[in-house]
Amino acid sequence: MELKDLFITPIYIAIVYLVAFKLRPSVTNIYTRKYFIPALTVKVIGAIALGILYHTLYGGDTNNYYTHAGVIYRAFGESFAAGFELVTTAGDVTPAIQKYTDQMWWFGRGSNEYFVIRVAGVFALLSFNTYTVIAVLFATATFSGMWVMYMTFAKIRPQAYKELAIAVFFLPSVFFWGSGLLKDSLCLGALGWLFYTFYRGAIERRNVLRCALIGMCAIGVIFAMKVYILLAFVPPALLWVFNEHTRNIRNTAVRWLVTPLFLGAGVVVAGYTFVQISAADARFDIENIGAQSKLTADYLQQVSATERGSGYNIGTQDGTLGGMAKLAPQALVVALFRPFLWEARNPTMALSALEATYFLVLTLRILWRVGVVKTFAAISKTPALTLCFVFSLIFAISVGISSGNFGTLVRYKIPLMPFYLSGLYILQSLVVPAPRMRQIAGTVR
Repeated sequence: MELKDLFITPIYIAIVYLVAFKLRPSVTNIYTRKYFIPALTVKVIGAIALGILYHTLYGGDTNNYYTHAGVIYRAFGESFAAGFELVTTAGDVTPAIQKYTDQMWWFGRGSNEYFVIRVAGVFALLSFNTYTVIAVLFATATFSGMWVMYMTFAKIRPQAYKELAIAVFFLPSVFFWGSGLLKDSLCLGALGWLFYTFYRGAIERRNVLRCALIGMCAIGVIFAMKVYILLAFVPPALLWVFNEHTRNIRNTAVRWLVTPLFLGAGVVVAGYTFVQISAADARFDIENIGAQSKLTADYLQQVSATERGSGYNIGTQDGTLGGMAKLAPQALVVALFRPFLWEARNPTMALSALEATYFLVLTLRILWRVGVVKTFAAISKTPALTLCFVFSLIFAISVGISSGNFGTLVRYKIPLMPFYLSGLYILQSLVVPAPRMRQIAGTVR
């Protein structure tokens, strides 16, 4: 961060809020309107706070992204054609950009980080290469996806709109790690748009073409950085669509007849999609997932050795899918309910521990008040809940196995947190009697 951040950033923040206030009437209703500006504000605060933390204490990825974005910014200043090629290149080095690519260790084909650098480079061009402004623009882009995620959840279960706002916007880990100049921010925003397009286009069947285009863009953004999010989300999302359409069949006999067919077709399509997505990235091919998970976990455990107290061990991986399956229960507990309060070794771990404790308490409270059988029955009968929990469990197992330390885990698991907590709140509103019920006016826009 530099002196210019203090002078330029307030101007851009003012512009962001002017645009937000202008858009708010068209994207909110009487119930959700009051959350729009506060939700944007915590994203902006999270982005700035993350930048301060990394620049003063941690160093690491966000600083590296900014350094690479600065190279693209300087390239635009010297040659617009070179800068444009750096943003749009497929990863090939040409004489026009070689002197710039030599300065970027994350440049090249197969680099998951370079997509973030492309976006940061464009934002740098728009902001005079000011770190804080770039971070705020990342937060704003992410907020757009988080808002449509919230409106979709509110449409699915309007009675829980207050609780859903907490789940989507106000979890400290989500608005801190999912707001700034990091891959996590863009992936989280794109996941929100993908969730919205599934519901709007495939279930409500409204604006189908527009939703298809937005959905493909969201898939492209996630695929460029973290393909494993798609592996965890798309198959249960397709099952969600099949289940919703089956549930809407009014004739009981016909519904009982076609449900197995729809479910079977959904499983086949979801499985085929999983195979195709995994095959597109050799690291996540079905035959390599176990080995890749072991490689990642071994690396992160080595990192945790330098971060005293942040590591955890759920067992030894052998690099096979069978070995991952044996570790699944421990991985699930780690990702959803740890670190425990007594495992916190620093302020960021303490926040994560408080969130994990809340997840554990709310989960146990619902199971205690309703019963295990009725809880699982409600989940199986409500397609949106099936999506929330299947995605959360798959994702929790994958990141719990591969992380190896709590510092990395808190970042890796943020895509599942809004879905898991939203699922809990929706489940609670369905099975726990409430003193009064509210309906949200309007529709998801």
